[in-house]
Amino acid sequence: MDSTKYIGMDVHKETVSIAVMNSGGKLLMESVLETKAATILQFIQGLQGNLYVTFEEGTWAAWLYDLLKPHV
Repeated sequence: MDSTKYIGMDVHKETVSIAVMNSGGKLLMESVLETKAATILQFIQGLQGNLYVTFEEGTWAAWLYDLLKPHV
């Protein structure tokens, strides 16, 4: 069974909207989290499998990249 997950993030000052899909394109979950490092990492660490993340280039992109790079 393929455990790959694709994670899309829409990052804002107060919240991050997240969608997680499997390799077949099925939506597994949607969540809205606080834009806090600990909250985002807790969410990511709760996912299993090979994780691929995408997010828009914007004000939060460099911070989010540095936060997530060691985990995905």
